[in-house]
Amino acid sequence: ISSSGDERSRPTSFCTPSSWADEEINYSAQQQVSANYCKNDKLLNGSCGVEYRKRSKLKSQRPLTRYLPVRGSQLDLRYHIETAGHQIELCPFIQVTATACRGYLHKLGGALHIWRRRWFVFDRKKHALIYYNDKSETKVKGGVYFQAIEEVYVDHPHSSRSPYPRSTFCVKTYDRTYYLTAPSPEAMRIWVDVIFTGAEGYKEFLINIAS
Repeated sequence: ISSSGDERSRPTSFCTPSSWADEEINYSAQQQVSANYCKNDKLLNGSCGVEYRKRSKLKSQRPLTRYLPVRGSQLDLRYHIETAGHQIELCPFIQVTATACRGYLHKLGGALHIWRRRWFVFDRKKHALIYYNDKSETKVKGGVYFQAIEEVYVDHPHSSRSPYPRSTFCVKTYDRTYYLTAPSPEAMRIWVDVIFTGAEGYKEFLINIAS
């Protein structure tokens, strides 16, 4: 775990090894899984065959959630997400409990700019978003602490050049932006609302804490 060199001296991110031995993203397989899910997902509006409409670039990205981050340990994460309108049991790509959220996401590598499949764990007990090689959770590849997460938003301007823009979102920290792609648009929406509960670096949240 590394520490920031600026005035925020608290550890905020996990060191990531330089080894990238994992296989690259299998786009065709992911597309088939997402397409099959869309056929049965009643939460999605319209047909999955409808061409994605590109949205104009926004001057500033706002998080896709109506909540501010929640610091208290009493939060029941699953209940919180369900009351936001998500039907978790209808999304087979994500596991949500009272304190954690787990599932596979594809992450855009910072150095090689290659999409790689990682097992992500949002852990409210550890106050961190961590990603591993696989769901065995034996080898940590990297991660970020809640206090470093500033924004979570959908990649509307397609800045990541993801092959699946409808299911790609961003996690912005004070020193980098993580580009992540979920297996389906609904899985992405759940992840956005989940991660934002831990975005303790969000500007409006910090203002409220200070006041």
